[in-house]
Amino acid sequence: MFLLSKQASSFFTDRSRQSKSICSARTPQMPLMLYVATSNPGKLRDFSVAAQEYADGVEFLPLPDLENIAPPPEDASTFEENARRKAMAYSHHAPGCMVLADDSGLEVDALCSAPGVRSARYAEDSGFDPKLSSSQTQDERNNLFLLKNLLGVAKDRRTARYRCVLAAAHDGECVAVGHGAVEGTILDAPRGTGGFGYDPLFYIDELDRTMAEIDLQQKLKISHRGRALRELLRQLLP
Repeated sequence: MFLLSKQASSFFTDRSRQSKSICSARTPQMPLMLYVATSNPGKLRDFSVAAQEYADGVEFLPLPDLENIAPPPEDASTFEENARRKAMAYSHHAPGCMVLADDSGLEVDALCSAPGVRSARYAEDSGFDPKLSSSQTQDERNNLFLLKNLLGVAKDRRTARYRCVLAAAHDGECVAVGHGAVEGTILDAPRGTGGFGYDPLFYIDELDRTMAEIDLQQKLKISHRGRALRELLRQLLP
């Protein structure tokens, strides 16, 4: 199971205590503050690394009381529409603030771009539950289901990509959208202990590593989420 590092956890916890007052007190001279609408520990850790890279101009803060906000439905057919819906919905809970939300997933060419927007619920949607252990995570079930569906598929047909769309919204209006993608190949067995989701199976040819085998700084530079974030910030920063 992927856990948020102590540093990343502290980063977001400390700022969550300040979030509401900081939002109302913002001046033009202050850094751009983006309130992250996610409870996914892997995504939070990605953003904590991003905060270090953009330390002079951007602050990433947790959306206050996110655990008590009913999540909007994620039933759109595209990553962008889901990201927009989430950002706009959550921004109503932080008046005057810029709220960031994402939708991301894996597209496998041999599976007609599945699992796509259903990446997080891939195994669940199909009722796949191998029950190999009582502690099996959702990510592990998804990875096993993906491998099952790719049995017998040749390596040169296992091409895939991670895709991410980040949306920023302010008081219910979407003001910017960033897209990012990274190409790779799906292995027939997991490699690496870092990352989350399908990272242990997602092999990046030019690095000769899976997404679960690279460090967080390198991941931010080449990953779909890192690329989407850079495109989004080019629109938001002066």
